[in-house]
Amino acid sequence: MSDDQQFDSKSFLRSLMHRPGVYSMLNAKHKVVYVGKARDLKKRVSSYFHRTHQDSKTAAMMQQVARVEVTLTNTEAEALLLEYNLIKRHRPHYNIILRDDKSYPYIYASTEHRFPRLRFHRGPRKGKGRYFGPYPSARAVRQTLQELQKLFLIRPCNDNFFRNRTRPCLQYQIKRCTAPCVDLISADQYAQDINAAIQFLDGKNQSVVDSFVTRMEDASGNQQYEQAARYRDQIAKLKSVEARQLISRSTNKDLDVIGFASNGAIHCVTILFIRNGAIIGSRDHFPRSPGQTERCALLNGFVAQYYLGRDAPREIIVEDELDDGAVLQVTLTQRCEHKVEIRHRVRGDRQRWLKMANTNAAQGLSLKVASNATIRRQFKALGEALEFDGDLERLECFDVSHTSGEATVASCVVFNTAGPMKSDYRRFNLTPDTGGDDYGAMREALRRRYARVKKGEVPMPDILFVDGGKGQLAEAIKVLNELELNWLQVVAVAKGRARRAGAEQLYIPGKKRPLQLPPDSAALLLIQQIRDEAHRFAITAHRQRRAKARRTSTLEKISGLGPKKRRELLRQFGGLQGVVAAGVDDLVKVRGIGRTLAETIYNELHPDQPT
Repeated sequence: MSDDQQFDSKSFLRSLMHRPGVYSMLNAKHKVVYVGKARDLKKRVSSYFHRTHQDSKTAAMMQQVARVEVTLTNTEAEALLLEYNLIKRHRPHYNIILRDDKSYPYIYASTEHRFPRLRFHRGPRKGKGRYFGPYPSARAVRQTLQELQKLFLIRPCNDNFFRNRTRPCLQYQIKRCTAPCVDLISADQYAQDINAAIQFLDGKNQSVVDSFVTRMEDASGNQQYEQAARYRDQIAKLKSVEARQLISRSTNKDLDVIGFASNGAIHCVTILFIRNGAIIGSRDHFPRSPGQTERCALLNGFVAQYYLGRDAPREIIVEDELDDGAVLQVTLTQRCEHKVEIRHRVRGDRQRWLKMANTNAAQGLSLKVASNATIRRQFKALGEALEFDGDLERLECFDVSHTSGEATVASCVVFNTAGPMKSDYRRFNLTPDTGGDDYGAMREALRRRYARVKKGEVPMPDILFVDGGKGQLAEAIKVLNELELNWLQVVAVAKGRARRAGAEQLYIPGKKRPLQLPPDSAALLLIQQIRDEAHRFAITAHRQRRAKARRTSTLEKISGLGPKKRRELLRQFGGLQGVVAAGVDDLVKVRGIGRTLAETIYNELHPDQPT
């Protein structure tokens, strides 16, 4: 600890209690740098101050600690959950941090509907119905849905489309749906199909086959030969799907198998997903951990951070015993409402799966190392091409997107030598004054961003890229001059006359002619990647903002008109068009609408007409 800190560790440690809880270590800027949990706070926190630390990570951390805060809990399980929430909120530098926290996709069955459908779902699972998963990727979900549609002819359409059909759609013609929208199948028959699909997702393949055999024999006995032929074809398809399974179903349990590989600097954790005894895919994670971290500590932190934020399967397989394994089992069992077991001594299929997970982790690590080496070569080539003095570490790129001036959005993407830094990406919803004015939009976005950079709230990039030509470059230089950051190197990336990849022209201040790099240049490939990512991020944000604006009712902008009154107006007049056509006297008749408010509504909807 530095000499200018006034943290009295001795007095602090004397006041600690022998109770479970969570401790947060803060630096001189009051930023949380580490969060930990302890069964005995006094013993655990005292160990940081009463001994010399051999590992570089802890030694470096303790040099920064200026204050320690503690929170007592009743149990170690409560401490584990509090630790998880604090790490998610503060993302401390010295904790194990999961970078990829994107939610996993599921298959959702809307069982409350008279004619349920199966669809792709990602996000909170709050809807009534059943969720199946998680699946390792969106592709796995879509492939499964496509297979289910062929097997069971379940409707794929959304409810609005379903309600408004007057004749069967193309899905019926190609034998992918039984057209419940126009009553070509009864609710009871459809219920049998959807139940069979759910049983299939539950892994009860033989039960599904047996039910189809029974239905085929009944149809044949009733001389419904076309229906019997349909069941026969479905049985054949089911058998075909079973034959394509590469892994035998030695168990019908759901479990995750965790593999690990590390080269000291980069760590790869691979999760192998086993559902109903079959491998459905895997996903690699690269948790961030500063300095050297022991394998067991890293896996312990990963499992806690990963599974406390989502549903856990009934079984989790790891190679080594986890320090917090017992308390994690109890906590996950309570949160998931089913028994969760974390095992490390396994045999048979589980041992083979564990080896497979470790092999996948080693492969993921080698690919990550190769990718990082490629990016570093690109950064070096870019520095040489732009004659940058020193090593490039951080790049930023800006782009603007709008539709005829509507919903203008600017994006800022950030890359470092490890690739895209998505946590540092930013979007700027720009004012209507900049609508259609690309130069003004770029000026406003840069001013907002680099005012924060100047204050030290955001790291300074080595090079600023702007998507555009001389005009955008001029605006960037103007903003940087205003903020006294004119020493920052700026490059404008124009598409060139051919407007094709490889023909980009780079406009650089002080150079009369644009720089054009060879199409196969490593530096140009990096610039293209950054420019394309900025464009993708900007256009995605623009489409979201535009869609939100078009979903917003005109009535929502009227002062004094709350949700209940809006709903009553729309109900009384049959929609917005009816409200627009109504006069002040008609509006007054609606419950809760006085004359003053009615006149306000009328004036807002008819700005060019007197009341």
